[in-house]
Amino acid sequence: MAAQVVVVGAGPTGLTMAAELARYGVPVRVIDRAAARSATSKALVLWSRTLELLDRAGCTESFVAAGHKVVAANIIAGGRPLGRVCFGGVDSPYPFALMLPQSETERLLELHLEGLGVVVERQVELTGLRDNGDGVVVALGHAGGRSELLDAGWVIGCDGAHSAVRHSLGLAFDGETLGSDWILADVQLAGNRVPTDEIATWWHEDGVIAVFPITATRFRVIADLGVSQGAEPVAPTLAVVQAILDRRGPQGLTASDPVWLSGFRINERKVADYRRGRVFLAGDAAHVHSPAGGQGMNTGMQDAINLAWKLALVWHGAASDALLDSYSAERGAVGEQVLRAAGRLTALATMRNRFGQRLRNLLGRFLLGLRPVRRALVAQITEVAVNYRHGGPGDGAGVSGPRRGDRIAPKAGQRPFGTGARPRFALLGVDSDALRRLAARFPDLVDPAPMPPPDAAGVWLVRPDGYAACRARAGDLTGITDYLDRVAGLGGVR
Repeated sequence: MAAQVVVVGAGPTGLTMAAELARYGVPVRVIDRAAARSATSKALVLWSRTLELLDRAGCTESFVAAGHKVVAANIIAGGRPLGRVCFGGVDSPYPFALMLPQSETERLLELHLEGLGVVVERQVELTGLRDNGDGVVVALGHAGGRSELLDAGWVIGCDGAHSAVRHSLGLAFDGETLGSDWILADVQLAGNRVPTDEIATWWHEDGVIAVFPITATRFRVIADLGVSQGAEPVAPTLAVVQAILDRRGPQGLTASDPVWLSGFRINERKVADYRRGRVFLAGDAAHVHSPAGGQGMNTGMQDAINLAWKLALVWHGAASDALLDSYSAERGAVGEQVLRAAGRLTALATMRNRFGQRLRNLLGRFLLGLRPVRRALVAQITEVAVNYRHGGPGDGAGVSGPRRGDRIAPKAGQRPFGTGARPRFALLGVDSDALRRLAARFPDLVDPAPMPPPDAAGVWLVRPDGYAACRARAGDLTGITDYLDRVAGLGGVR
């Protein structure tokens, strides 16, 4: 199959998408209308689950070396600590938030992509597309006015909130722009000690202010200003940032040397379906939401990883096109969850009613004092709680351990799932002739050598992105066989 994939947009989502496809041997072009990578920090954090997934491509080490580890997050209200959550307890090889400016994330991803033989084509923009059922005719505009028509197998729009791909499809981007103004400042902070390895958020009666360490000396400050004023948000001056710090933050904190000052408004929007025929959307092209929790870039990169292995299997002829339908179903549900969770957190932090604030603070202090609540919150923030659970056949009734759709936590010394030149499922089970016969029946889909299981009584079929496709009792592999039959083309994937 010679059809190539065209990835539109070379931000973190598009670069991850292109790199994963190239790693799996799929011919790919990645275009971006900008002349150069982003020069500003923008999205700032890589969470544990994203680092785990990047590990499959062997590039996590370079990100960790370039980033700054943050180990906890604090909420302060009424001048008193309200709660503290530590990331160190998360079941991951990366039990921390990795602070890394988006400009650096893009640089490292682009280097990784170039190592796979793909170079971003800059100052090239999508001007139109037509899906003719067995391919997509793509119109491109180049710098200097040159135009190009090409035949592609698939197009993936990773081109942000104003996506040209989404507009070409005429898809609704349903949601709203919240009616409040916010400021962002990347500055040096001195004076009253602010931890360099912890996030601090102050819930003040005037609004929220949050401080994120970027390095040992530089920090990001985000604060809301209340009801929107004017047609567009206005970038703050350093004096405005300092006044908000003085009013809402700890006394004696001085901001200086700003490298980025910006005003913004929060959009909460999402498309209903991430797929239209041979065209897909990922990242901000498909969903945008509050920056609370720092989930946006991570969600987009995980969109890319979810789609890439599925598209690679279809491109190589190992899976039917029906597998691609599961991308929108799975990632659309995750996008909806992230949008709701970020929206709730924003509403709590920006509450203006004094009685409501007191009630929020009391309830927050109580809940964050409970270990199970903190544990669940950390799993959600670090995104190790993301799953694709759904009922039906293949959930291995009576077997303990991870359920169908659950993340299989990486183990020390164990090769990450999906690291080969082709995406393949892994079998987790006690080595036996039955397991090896099953793998031999699907040589293009399953690794031949079984891996140790979480429970000797069960067998797990694990996807190339490290989630359980299904599980079964060790003596009955019918459910796993049926699942692989469906992936290979004997029916829709459930």
